[in-house]
Amino acid sequence: MEAILVPIVVAVITGPVVVVLNRLRSENTSQHAESRDLLQQVADKVDSVGTKLDEHIGWHKGKDA
Repeated sequence: MEAILVPIVVAVITGPVVVVLNRLRSENTSQHAESRDLLQQVADKVDSVGTKLDEHIGWHKGKDA
């Protein structure tokens, strides 16, 4: 009888744990995707600022000449 109860007890204990871990994994994946999008936006803005700065420095060099 004990041999039958052990798998049942293990399933009852680990079943909810697996469900919770899968839910957390799903949330973590969506958070990573969101973070990746935000980092891409920051990179685009930094590139834009770099371009504007290069143009401004070029303007100063042209003004000195």
